[in-house]
Amino acid sequence: MHVPRTGQVVTVFRNRLDAEHGRAYRDELAVVAALATAMPGFVETKTFTAEDGERCTVVTFADAASHRAWAEHPRHREAQRRGVAQFYAQYSIAVGETTYASAFERGSS
Repeated sequence: MHVPRTGQVVTVFRNRLDAEHGRAYRDELAVVAALATAMPGFVETKTFTAEDGERCTVVTFADAASHRAWAEHPRHREAQRRGVAQFYAQYSIAVGETTYASAFERGSS
C-alpha cells in the first residue's frame, strides 16, 4: 500500500473511452505508463473502472516539480492530444497538492 505524504501532487483523471479504438488505446497507454513510471519523482498510479464504465486513474508524484516535468513531457503532451482526438468520449482532470496525509494498515507494527 502506498503511504501518502504531504507535498505530494495527486492527479485524478476521470474518463470514458470511445469503444472503437480499444487496441490503439491500450498500445498508447502501455508506452505512456512506462514513461510515467520512469520519471523522477513518480510515486504510483492506479486505475479503477466503475460499473457504468467510467474510469478513474489516480497518479501521484513526489512534489510539484516532478509533477510539472511529467505534465510538460513532450511524449505525454502528444498522448494527451491523441487522447482527445481519438480515445476519449469525455474526461476531466483534477490536480492537487497533498496538505494532509494519513494511512492505516491493520496488523502492522
